[in-house]
Amino acid sequence: MLNEWKEFQDYTGVVNYTARNKQDTTYLGRFTFDTILDFEGLNRVLTILARGFLFHNENGSPAEAPRERIDYAKRGLCAWCSVPDSKKATPREAWQFGSDFGKLHRDFPGLVEENGSGWFHRHVHRVVDFVRENPEQVSSSAQKKCAAIEKGFDHTWQDKVIQMQIPLFAPTTKGQWGLRFDSFLAQALELGPLRSEDPELSPALVERLRSLTPKGVPVEVVETLVAYYLANKPQDSDWVVLPVANFDAYFGTTSFGRKYLKQIPEAIMERSETGFGLCRYRLDPGLNGKQI
Repeated sequence: MLNEWKEFQDYTGVVNYTARNKQDTTYLGRFTFDTILDFEGLNRVLTILARGFLFHNENGSPAEAPRERIDYAKRGLCAWCSVPDSKKATPREAWQFGSDFGKLHRDFPGLVEENGSGWFHRHVHRVVDFVRENPEQVSSSAQKKCAAIEKGFDHTWQDKVIQMQIPLFAPTTKGQWGLRFDSFLAQALELGPLRSEDPELSPALVERLRSLTPKGVPVEVVETLVAYYLANKPQDSDWVVLPVANFDAYFGTTSFGRKYLKQIPEAIMERSETGFGLCRYRLDPGLNGKQI
């Protein structure tokens, strides 16, 4: 969650589809079933992608004139999100938005196949394949969720991809939490290039956090939260948005959002309730004064 360039690579590279036991969700990559089924945390994923396309070349080096790459970045998002059209699908009119961007294969061969299957679409189906082929290595809950994915993911994701192309102020726009490509690009321009280094906490702060962390909460979880806060705190506010769903994926367990967060005392941080995979938090003033 701190090395954003590494995060970008995890969203675009090869996933290790494996599991050591039923608690191991390595096969999900940097995603959770909540992201796949309910799209929680997808705002951060697509904003990270937009920042990568805008500000970086393929090897991670800074790109020149990022504002001139907006069209390129939007096409990259379309390629990543692409969903193949059904062979029985009625051809769309010229004015209608589509979800099959197989035509972008030449520009983004790693993100979309010629048949229109984008990176995310392929990943979700490979997760389902792994779970189906390895029932002894996955939980019964994962098997049930994969059954739900097989039943309706493609159609739901196709509708979502079409929605993401609709202008924010279109007369038919509904829903306050709608995901849109233009919003991801705007956020990317504001946030700038991806961080490529993990900030480190001072030894004094680490020792303080260890003394305050309650039993049962991994210290590395608290340390990561504090480092993320200090790296992302805006100048005009003490509050930082915490992408809980993405932290769940990073740690490889929903115990972060459903268990650990509730146990962290106010002596470390104050936070709001989680909704839509997000909350906001701020460090105790005594910790906030300590530097990374």
